[in-house]
Amino acid sequence: MRIETVGVVGAGTMGNGIAQVAAIAGLKVVLVDVTEAALAKGVATLGGSLARLVEKGKVEASSRDAALARIETSTDYQRLGVADIVIEAATENVELKIRILRQIEGVVRNDAIIASNTSSISITTLAATLCRPERFIGMHFFNPVPLLPLVEVIRGLQTGTETAAAVSDLTTRLGKSPVNVRNAPGFVVNRILVPMINEAFFVLADGIATAEEIDTGMMLGANHPIGPLALADLVGLDVCLSVMDVFLKDFGDSKYRACPLLRELVAAGRLGRKTGHGVYRYEKA
Repeated sequence: MRIETVGVVGAGTMGNGIAQVAAIAGLKVVLVDVTEAALAKGVATLGGSLARLVEKGKVEASSRDAALARIETSTDYQRLGVADIVIEAATENVELKIRILRQIEGVVRNDAIIASNTSSISITTLAATLCRPERFIGMHFFNPVPLLPLVEVIRGLQTGTETAAAVSDLTTRLGKSPVNVRNAPGFVVNRILVPMINEAFFVLADGIATAEEIDTGMMLGANHPIGPLALADLVGLDVCLSVMDVFLKDFGDSKYRACPLLRELVAAGRLGRKTGHGVYRYEKA
């Protein structure tokens, strides 16, 4: 199956990033969200991202303009009927994702592929709620989508071989590197990464070192390009907490208990870069 039109549901951080890389790769994009305001914000964000790439000489101005022209926005799910694949990029909430995935399935062609950008939720569980589970797969992009080259391609128990092959091919066309992963909580990267971030919060809460010292220690001592607490702010503290809660529920192992400090910061609305305050403070764009 040759994919030429990509639907994206959710114009937030991940969704607008996915729309950007698809459009730059020459694919038509239908970006759907619940409000015009959310769509406008998403398009403005990806437009700004493309502008920075032009300034750095990584994208030609003509390519940026062509990419923006390939993106259609809508609040109407019916517009997804033209898509060869629809990628759901909503918040990490099982009930919300199931509701959105069912809406998508109700409007796309029978041969269309549906993918979820979930970072931790079982692809097998999500597939089981659909009428055509063999056409469902996980495509886990990483933030920031335009810059990070990895996509975890996750096959649920029901995912068809043709579906997996088509999505791996699409991932390569997007300029990304696909890693084929068996369905399991957190898949590969987040299974390792998020518990490490959670442990950094425990170290901070215990007063062993300041946030800056923890991050510097991991950057200089473990050769990480960014410290775990700064990375948590980039990912979103709410996302990190959600992943830890999924791990605790699915594995039933107390080692995945979220740090109380992480939970308290989320309760306070300090979610990281997107709110201007997480572990660190940021100037809002």
